[in-house]
Amino acid sequence: MVLKAFFPTCCVPVDSGLLVGRWVPEHSSAVVLAVLHFPFIPIQVKQLLAQVRQASQVGVAVLGTWCHCRQEPEESLGRFLEGLGAVFPHEPWLQLCRERGGTFWSCEVTHRQAPAAPSAPGEDQVMLIFYDQRQVLLSQLHPPTVLPDRQAGATPASTGGLAVVFDTVARSEVLFRSDRFDEGPVRLSHWQSEGVEASILVELARRASGPVCLLLASLLSLVSAVGACRVFRLWPLSFLGSKLSTCEQLRHRLEHLTLIFSTRKAENSAQLMRKANTVASVLLDVALGLTLLSWLHGRSRIGHLADALVPVADHVAEELQHLLQWLMGAPAGLKMNRALDQVLGRFFLYHIHLWISYIHLMSPFVEHIRLYCLKIHGLSSLWRLFRGKKWNVLRQRVDSCSYDLDQLFIGTLLFTILLFLLPTTALYYLVFTLLRLLVVAVQGLIHLLVDLINSLPLYSLGLRLCRPYRLAAGVKFRVLQNEAGRPLRLLMQINPLPYSRVMHTYRLPSCGWHPKDSWGALCRKLFFGELIYPWRQRGDKQD
Repeated sequence: MVLKAFFPTCCVPVDSGLLVGRWVPEHSSAVVLAVLHFPFIPIQVKQLLAQVRQASQVGVAVLGTWCHCRQEPEESLGRFLEGLGAVFPHEPWLQLCRERGGTFWSCEVTHRQAPAAPSAPGEDQVMLIFYDQRQVLLSQLHPPTVLPDRQAGATPASTGGLAVVFDTVARSEVLFRSDRFDEGPVRLSHWQSEGVEASILVELARRASGPVCLLLASLLSLVSAVGACRVFRLWPLSFLGSKLSTCEQLRHRLEHLTLIFSTRKAENSAQLMRKANTVASVLLDVALGLTLLSWLHGRSRIGHLADALVPVADHVAEELQHLLQWLMGAPAGLKMNRALDQVLGRFFLYHIHLWISYIHLMSPFVEHIRLYCLKIHGLSSLWRLFRGKKWNVLRQRVDSCSYDLDQLFIGTLLFTILLFLLPTTALYYLVFTLLRLLVVAVQGLIHLLVDLINSLPLYSLGLRLCRPYRLAAGVKFRVLQNEAGRPLRLLMQINPLPYSRVMHTYRLPSCGWHPKDSWGALCRKLFFGELIYPWRQRGDKQD
């Protein structure tokens, strides 16, 4: 049987003592957490281990002995350490020894009870794996995604063994709260034995965050209650709230602030990471807003910007006038309906002259798109009348219908008139649809930028960049020693999570400003002359 012993690198140079850790029989692994040094009282050691087991719910025990041969004779120290197995009985009993100079290691496994299979040939082989205790404690292991040919609940055995190691070190944090400056009866060596990592500012902020979060959570709940009043659901206010992007952004940020200042403790690391990413997103949004505001107010940039935009607006208005005059003639050699062409051109010129000060492209487009849509729906209805069918509004389908001679004559006459007037209307519709698509593209870029700021996991990306071991995708092993008669020594190193998976795992929920129509639905809307609102759902069809 191959026994895997995980040994922390911080305990390699320490003096001899006892190995304190957890034995995992399912994976034949021993996770060493600390080294207990002499002198000690066995009853105090057992009391300490009982307290750690109760606080961490981890079966911590004395796994064996650690011998670091420096100046003392190895034989006398070895006999002394072998006698400790009777005081702290454990099955199996490990004996790790680092010889003088630190080049050669030896590891023995002793079974005090009779083996279950006496006919098993040879003795246990030990694989000594070194790991960085601080990195394993602070990291979060992300298991690999389940392959398609594997069941959803099935995980590789190696992944389960590594998860046990990471979980054991993370839950045994109470064991690492003591250092060499403590005057306790037991002296341990671990990653914080030289001094516990702490900060006075962090401790003060942690103690003050409770009352501050409670106060801000109360204020946010009051604001949410005021926002949920029936007054804001009346027609003018509800209409403005649904149309303005500022209201959507304020509603989204209110949810973020409620999550940040919530007094409820995060249940797991995923919720904690989401809260940290939300804090980073809000801080970035505030920083960008203050930076833009200070830049605009500095050196009268607002006035300069307005002075620069007015000539641009006038130039756009002039170009639109030239475009309409070109359409009112013979565009590209096409022969249009002269009367309808003049009516449409003058109609849009009137709007451009009316709004020449601020160039509103939406209103001319909306007025013309209604005319084009009306013609398309009229042609489709008259085409169904020409074929003896009609649209059933109640059942939302096309049914057969019998028409008399007068209805067929009037329908055919209107169908002919609309069909011959369609090219003139379609040309104006094509021009203003291209302008509308340009406006939609600019709006889409702005929405994507806002959504990126709202959903970007900045804290997770910062951890991945500065401390990649905090987000672990797995581990890799480097061979340190592989000699005959010596235990195989490996160094466990953490593989950081790829940036793509960090984005996929910790991406914050967006505001929902995504196009809800496919490319096919968008082309269908363009053909039938429907209003293009990529971020809103289309209502039921009516005839």
